[in-house]
Order: sequence, then C-alpha cells, then structure tokens
Amino acid sequence: MTQETKALHFGYDKNDFGTMSVPIYQTTAYDFGTAQKAANLFALKELGPIYTRLNNPTTDIFETRIAAVENGEAALATASGHSAVLFSILNLASAGDNIIVSNKVYGGTTTLTTHTLKRFGIACKNFDSSDASDLESLIDDNTKVIFFESLSNPQIAIPNIEKIVQIANKYNIITICDNTVATPILFQPLNHGIDVSVHSTSKYINGQGNALGGVLIQRVGLNDKLIKNARYPDFNEPDESYHGLIYAELPFPIFTLRARLTFMRDFGATPSPFNSWLFIQGLETLHVRIKEHSKNAYKVAQFLQSHSKVKSVSYPGLETDAQHHLAKKYFKDGMSSGLLNFEVEDFEYAKKISDSTEIFSVAVNIGDSKSIITHPASTTHSQVPIEDLEKAGITPGSIRLSIGLENADDLIEDLTKALG
Repeated sequence: MTQETKALHFGYDKNDFGTMSVPIYQTTAYDFGTAQKAANLFALKELGPIYTRLNNPTTDIFETRIAAVENGEAALATASGHSAVLFSILNLASAGDNIIVSNKVYGGTTTLTTHTLKRFGIACKNFDSSDASDLESLIDDNTKVIFFESLSNPQIAIPNIEKIVQIANKYNIITICDNTVATPILFQPLNHGIDVSVHSTSKYINGQGNALGGVLIQRVGLNDKLIKNARYPDFNEPDESYHGLIYAELPFPIFTLRARLTFMRDFGATPSPFNSWLFIQGLETLHVRIKEHSKNAYKVAQFLQSHSKVKSVSYPGLETDAQHHLAKKYFKDGMSSGLLNFEVEDFEYAKKISDSTEIFSVAVNIGDSKSIITHPASTTHSQVPIEDLEKAGITPGSIRLSIGLENADDLIEDLTKALG
C-alpha cells in the first residue's frame, strides 16, 4: 500500500461501523464489563482502552496511521509537539545523563534542552549538525540521545544525516529527529536509520492551525537496539512503578510503550479525541497540500532572491542554494516544504517588513494553510543569547515565512509592498 493510500485508509475498518469518517470517541473512561477484564488490561495481558489519559480508540487510529505513513512500527500521540520532544528524551535520559542536540533547532527546543532539562539533572551539549564534525568528540558513557531536525526551524538547514546516524550507531546511541517541517511526505527519517521521529502535529499534519498536538514514532526494529543495551537500563531492569515490569521482555514496541506507561501516565500530556480526529483529517490531505506549499515557497524564494533589499535567502529547493544537493538527495522530488528564511539589513527593517504585510499574518505557527511571517530574533528565539543565535545562523535581520496555500503571485505582491 502506498503512502498516500495509507494516509487515507490505514488503521480503520469502515465495516466496523459503516461510517466513512473515523468516529470520535469523546470519552474519558471505558466499561470493562468484568473485574478480570480490567485486571488483564492493566497487567498488559490484553491490549485495549483503559483510560483516555493513556489511550483512546480515535487516538489509536491516528497513531496507527501516522506510524504507517512514516514507515514506523508504533506511535504515541501527545498534547503538543513540545511534549512529544520531552517524552522522547525523558524516555532515554535521566539525572546524571547528557544529550547532544543540534545547534540548529527551534528556539523552544533549545530552551527545553538547555535550561529546563538541566533542572532534571540532564546536561545538554550542542553540535554542528551541518557537517557533524564535532559530534563524536562530545560523546561519553552517559550520552543517551542525539537530537536534530530534518529541516531546521527557522534556518531551513539540512543536517549531515548519514554521518550522524553512522556515529550514533557506532556508540549504540538513540537518534531522534524532529521531522515537523519536512513532514513524512517529503522525508521519512526511519528509512534512513534514524531511531525515533517526532512531529508537532499542530503544523503541516493539521494544516489549519486549529489544534495542538504532537507525536513520537519508533522505527521497526528499535527493540533490538534497546534490549541488552547498557546505555538504557530502564528498558532492561524492573520498573518498580509498574509491578516490576521489564520492558525488554515484552512482545511490543517498547519505546512507545514505556513512554505511554510512564510519562503519559504521570504527566498526562494527552491529546483530546477531537484533536486526534482533526489530525486524521489533516493527514488524509497532507500529500496534496505539502506539494502546493512547496511550489508556492519556491516561487516566493525565487522572488526574494532577486530583490535588491534582501541579503540572502535560505530555501534548499532553490537550485542556487548551497544545500540544494541535499534536498535532492533526501527529500521527495527535491521539494523543501513551505518554510523559508530570508535576511534583510537589520532588526528594525525586519520588524517593519513584518508589520507592513497584509496577507501574511504576524504569528508564530507554521504549516498553516494561511501564510505567516515571523521575526525569530524578537519572538521564537528571543530567549536565546545573541552569540548563540549567530552560531545557529539566525541574525537580527532574519525573517521566517511559512508559505500557505494562497496564490503565490498574491504573496509576492504583498512582500513587494512590504519590502518598499
């Protein structure tokens, strides 16, 4: 079954209810029928809905479908992309451990990994994902995660994926890739040896900017990397919070299972069934929309590249972009999604451009059907020190555009007026 068909049908048998649309199970609890049935579910002797904080039939269908579209084994949906990132890291690292994170990631991810996780006793080291030349030197016995984005936000940079995976496998370390910008349609991380893919489903998967959510997906065969791996004792030793359960002994995808039974259970970052239903609707049209986003972004990037007041444009889909060869190598048909970044002279001019647009909305979401303009230095990355911004390739004059599904000529006309 092809990816497009999976996005429309996988995980739901319409013959069960006769409904073309997946039902919304808007419930918190479930009638087990008998005490023994309830005990079997809690003991994992049977699988099924227990409580919507842990699982829900509508969310189950979304998880099954997104895992299939990403060519993964299993998925766990969460209440936000940020909680998906957090759960994927906490599932592997604890106090005294460290993680290695790309210097080109979303500002909120930088704050989470550098500052908030420090309070949990988890240290963060940064590497240059563009060439990964410094990655191996940062690894020690307590390194548990290597984290990066397939298309960075907002730099729109492509990492040296092959080298990162090669080094991670050499030291038996789990790799996590945020695939939000590229989406499973343009890039499938798990097909390239990456262990875990995470998404903010609030973005392109939703496509309408009307629901918060996230998801983490494990690759087929990840159990083999975790079982008997000394770096990850939590999967190989008894879990005293769950009757001494040893995840490595279970015949299930253990990465997503442990994230569900530990972090979803205790932190409760659960998606509502209605939001899961919205993500199912978005997933069904993602393969069509992402092509239009990419086509529009390419036209806008061409325009900006030729404008006298624009210093530089970052969009790997452009033939002149330094990373165009990587876009052609990794991404479907060389497309680079709907996100692009361009640089103008200074901070004030960048803000003036943002304030002068009419079609573009000044917002901090991406992947919406409507176009969005963002000034990272004063919003999404305002908490990042200036010197770290420069290292990450973000300047005071950087502007991020999330190109929507409007007519590209209208967007170009809007930017022409704003640039002055």
